[in-house]
Amino acid sequence: MNKFFITTMSWSSLRACRSPVNCRDLVYPSHRTPTRPYVSIGKPQGRLVVVGSGWAGLKLLGGINTAGYDVVMVSPRNHFVFTPLLASTSVGTLEFRAITEPVRHHNRKAKYFQAKCDSVDLAKKEIHCASALPGMGPFTLKYDKLVIAAGAYSNTFGIPGVEKYGFFLKEISHAQRLRARIIECFEMASEPNCTEEQQWKLLNFAVVGGGPTGVEFSAELHDFVKDDLRKLYPQLIDKVQITVYDVAEKILGSFDDALADYAARKFRREGIKIRTKTFIKEVQENKLILHDGSELPFGCLVWATGITATPLVRAMDVAKTKNERLLTDEYLRVLDKDGNPVPGVYAMGDCATVGDLDLPATAQVATQQGVWLRKHLNSAKNEESGKPFKYSHMGSMVYVGDWKAIFEASPNNVRRGLRGRLAWFIWRSAYMVKSVSARNMVLIPVTWFLTWYDMLCCN
Repeated sequence: MNKFFITTMSWSSLRACRSPVNCRDLVYPSHRTPTRPYVSIGKPQGRLVVVGSGWAGLKLLGGINTAGYDVVMVSPRNHFVFTPLLASTSVGTLEFRAITEPVRHHNRKAKYFQAKCDSVDLAKKEIHCASALPGMGPFTLKYDKLVIAAGAYSNTFGIPGVEKYGFFLKEISHAQRLRARIIECFEMASEPNCTEEQQWKLLNFAVVGGGPTGVEFSAELHDFVKDDLRKLYPQLIDKVQITVYDVAEKILGSFDDALADYAARKFRREGIKIRTKTFIKEVQENKLILHDGSELPFGCLVWATGITATPLVRAMDVAKTKNERLLTDEYLRVLDKDGNPVPGVYAMGDCATVGDLDLPATAQVATQQGVWLRKHLNSAKNEESGKPFKYSHMGSMVYVGDWKAIFEASPNNVRRGLRGRLAWFIWRSAYMVKSVSARNMVLIPVTWFLTWYDMLCCN
């Protein structure tokens, strides 16, 4: 087997060599050990592995320097999902393709593997992955720099039956199954052998979680029933009931009291019930079991109670917060249990937070982190050069139905918030502008217009 002795002057010769060279066959003289022993010798800054294709991962991938880095993305999902609009797709206001973007289209010079990262070996600088494709085996990837943007799972709080009988809103597949179930409930209730008691149960939609996701889905569902389904199932509309359950004292607890009260009043006017301080003990088929033993029937259950750490994050032996989020410094570097940065390992998005800031797990935070880290990796001479990451809150928005929304501005703004049609206009404009591609930026408003036109023509 041929051996190559690499000197400073022979790099160009090696690149010009037409025969394939195995990196393991390269032998370095002791006095000529290279200063950059990177996994990817063809790239001056080595291999950058990104775990996750969500907001943070995609923003990093979009403009990363592929001339300097051998970029590899690992994710079980080969597309990006515009998660704030998932509730709209679940009722047909938007089509699924309008809020997705293929990962490979976003950066054609980067590699992508459709797989799930199971564990990270920080000592060997490698990750262990299991393919998400049928018939494909596990594999291992070495890295020089690692970015963990694996997101989070929906939090069931260990309540039995939630995963079996409930619907989540984290993926396109969740919205597809939820839309099918909504229509199925109406079809079953319209069968001639369906009793009135069964109709009341089938058309009882339970939404657990009074945060933005739960509120927006409830509003979208109410619009869907009022604007579309009442024309197809007029005999069933008076039996439809939407109920929002939450353990807190009020819904939208993170918003200003005046805005949260506005949303609650509007829901009650529209007939959407709100049950706060409600504790669920168990979920059984078509019914909720509360801690007091009472039973609440439902035809469809949507679970939107927050997030929890993924198995990958739980398995990492590093510093974490009380709710199992990875702890990073102001340069987004993962900290070990002694509070020291782990060399070359970064974390961002829902799976991590910066120091004592306890950043919210939102698309806004993940987007800013992805953009900052991309610029940092492209320009920084070392891990601590440049300005550290600083989150800038641009405001929070929630759709509350009937072309109305609430918008809470940044705390630095003089005017704290807006509500009604103007807030709805800001909500739609912001989501259209924040689209990750020109394709999405066109499809979203076009689909909105077609939905409105269809509603107008059918009235």
